[in-house]
This record gives sequence, C-alpha cells and structure tokens, in this order.
Amino acid sequence: MKHLHLLCTLLFGVAVFLFFGLAYPHHLHYQEQYQLFLFDSTYVWEIVKQPGGVVDLLGRFCTQFLLFAWVGAGIIALLLSAVQLLMLRLFKVHSSQFIVHSSYGLSFVPSFLLWLFLLDENALLSGVWAVLLTLLIAWAIVKLTKSWMRRVLLIIAIPVLYILVGPVCFPIPIESLWHGIHYYRYPMVFPWLLWAAAFSAFVLIFAIRFFNRKVTASNRLVLALCSFALVAAIMGVLVWKNANFKAEKVMQYDFMACHQQWNRILETVNAEKPNNQIGVTVQNLALAMRGMLLEHMFDYNQNSIHGLLPDVKTDATSPMPTAEAFYQLGMINVAQRTVFEAQEAILDFQKSGRCYKRLAQTNLINGQYEVARKYLMALQKTLFYRDWANETLPLLGNEKAIASHPEYGRLRQCAYNEDFYFSDHVTPEMLESLYFRNTVNRMAYQYLLAYCMLTGDRERYNHIISKEQ
Repeated sequence: MKHLHLLCTLLFGVAVFLFFGLAYPHHLHYQEQYQLFLFDSTYVWEIVKQPGGVVDLLGRFCTQFLLFAWVGAGIIALLLSAVQLLMLRLFKVHSSQFIVHSSYGLSFVPSFLLWLFLLDENALLSGVWAVLLTLLIAWAIVKLTKSWMRRVLLIIAIPVLYILVGPVCFPIPIESLWHGIHYYRYPMVFPWLLWAAAFSAFVLIFAIRFFNRKVTASNRLVLALCSFALVAAIMGVLVWKNANFKAEKVMQYDFMACHQQWNRILETVNAEKPNNQIGVTVQNLALAMRGMLLEHMFDYNQNSIHGLLPDVKTDATSPMPTAEAFYQLGMINVAQRTVFEAQEAILDFQKSGRCYKRLAQTNLINGQYEVARKYLMALQKTLFYRDWANETLPLLGNEKAIASHPEYGRLRQCAYNEDFYFSDHVTPEMLESLYFRNTVNRMAYQYLLAYCMLTGDRERYNHIISKEQ
C-alpha cells in the first residue's frame, strides 16, 4: 500500500508537470513578467513585515523561476504533491489504516482545488504556500507533541500562522484582510477556490475522524484505487474544462513578441491564423520585421487599423505588444510611456522585470543615462536579469558604443528628433513624419502604407509611392 500511495502521488505530480509545461506554459511566463523579485534586504523586509508576508515572499521567490516554463511546472508539481502528502499524513494521524486506505483519493482534493485555483492567471503562488505551510504546522503539532501540549501549541500557532501565511489559516472578521492580500492579483477579489482548498482540508480531516470505521483488510487495495480513480477523474475533467486555453494562446503571442521570436510567430500564424487583437498586432509586427507586411498582410486576418497599432488601454497586458511595435518602429518616447503606464496598471502594485528592462532600453536610447542606470541597478539585484544589466551598464554615456550597437544605434537613428502632439490614436501623419525623417526606416514605410491600404486612403498611398520612386 505504501508503494501504491507513492505511485499515485508520482502520477499526480507528473500530470501537473506535463499540464503546465505543455498546455499552460505561457500562463507561467505571464506570472513571471508582472513581478520583480530583488535580492535586497529592504525589499524582503517590506514584504515579510506584513501579515502573510512570509508566504508572499516564498511565492514571489518561486515566481521568478516561471521565466522557464518547465522549471515553473516542476515547482508547481512539487508544491501540489507536497500538499497531498501532508493531507495523507494527517489522515493517518486521525484515523485507522483501514479508513486511510479506503478514503485515500480524498487526500488529493485540496491539491486538485489548488490546481483549479492556479488556472487563473491572476492567482498567485503565495496562496499555495499558505495552504502548504498551514498543513505542515498542523501535522507537526499533532505528530510531534502530546495531547495536552497540542492545545497549548494550537493557541500559539494561530497568531503565528496569521503572521506567516495570512488569513487562509483561519477567518478573521476584518474586512480589509478577510480574503487575504497576497493570494490574488486583484486585491479586492475573493479567491474562493483557494479558500475552498483550505476549507476542504479541515472538512476532510474532521470527516475522517468522524467516520473512523473499519473495513475488511481484503478491500484496502480496491478501495484505495477506486477512491483515487474517482477523485482523479472528476477533478481532471474540471481542470480541463476550466483551463483558459484562449488566454493561453494570447499570452503565447505576447511572449513571442517580448522575446522577438519573429520566425516562430510566422510559423504559428501560418498554422492557425489569430483572430484576437493581440494576436493580429503581433502577427503584423512579425511580418513587418521580416519585410513581408505589404505583400502578405491580407493573407491573414486583419482587425482594420487596430491590427497595426491599437489604441492603448489602461491595463497591464494589452498595451505590451503595441509598445513592442512602437519600440521597433523607432517611436521610443511613445513606447516608453506605454510601458510605464502598463507597469503602473499592475493591480497588486508590483513592478515588472520585463517593463524595467524595456524602460532601461528606452532611456538609454534617449540619452537619459541616469534614469537608465536606476533601472539597471535594480535589475542587477535579480537572478535572471542580472547578466543583461551588467552587459548594458557599460553602454551608459558611451555614444560610440551605442551608435555601433545593432539595435540601439538603429533605433536612435529612427527616432523622432522634434516634439509634436501625440494623440492616443496613431495617425498616418505620425507614421509619415517618422518615415520621412529617415527613409531607411523600412518598417515605418510598411506600417504607413499598410495604414493607407486598411483605411482606403488611395491619395496618400500614391503620394508616398511617388516619393519612393
């Protein structure tokens, strides 16, 4: 039976690992790009001094590894498997072996509910850590102490747990802290699936103790397998039904644009033409980066002019592909403003490694070296952006090195050199000014003509073509 239990836990962990690694990798990338974990004592203290700050710190620490989807999938698999194993240990403490075997599958219920919780791109890993640490301390109290000491430790553990993991350890009647402040990206949203996972652990342990009746030893193996199969089947269907694969596809396009994977984007859109705004924006950007926009834009879905440079919205996600297009066109100030506003729109008030990197680049191109230094010095305190920051710092103030840089030198030449009023709606006049300032900017040329073609502005189109000739 012990080997059977370990095998089922292994199967569960592998299922979680493959799901997030194969079917949901860009949800993990999405999580990583909207936080900035710093190896800095001030940063750590500002987190841990709040109720639930310890799990918030643990969640943020793990989230930085989601930059690599398979590593992130492994971390989530380990956390959810640990929750299940702790539930099983608590079952064994509170009931006979017969009951444990017959209800074995129920030990997976909190882990499955946490899996459902993590399907939401705004669910944070700190919620999983909160449940895990609560179960760990509960198991330690009942396992390692005598009965009279358990009551004393339980009284002590409640405030300690609140400091460590926040209100998921028990409900408190304080409105601002009722649903927790570190478990979900929207501060005022009640993460009911997380609370269901925490509450299910309490209910299941209580039920195990209440129904502590023996069954015949000959039925143990069958009951263990049946309970596991039943729970796995029900929860597996729920996980697949509630997974947001449409959002996963959108996040994939955003991820590829962020990492400038233009060939991969074209391979993806050739296999499945996108019909959402972010997908179309990234598709057109990739076509333009490969010099193919004018010849092939109508081979794909177009969302009128909004598929080129859509209006910037006040959220943290949709502006990022548009900001990438602004940046590659040479509209550096517009890209900088768009990225900065997107970062400020992050709903749990965190900073973004992705945004910090782009803001360092735009300020470097604009010659704002001290501002760029501020972002680079922050990135030096990270794990995975540190090398890039160290490589970029010597460029500050080095005009010759910037001019010869294949990306920054090109974009500095393409950028506007005079002030003008910028509307939230990108106009052909802006693209025309960008192109005629530097006719080598073929991307601006493609976007300008594409704009004319999508709006039916034949007169402007012919004028630009005649200028080109």
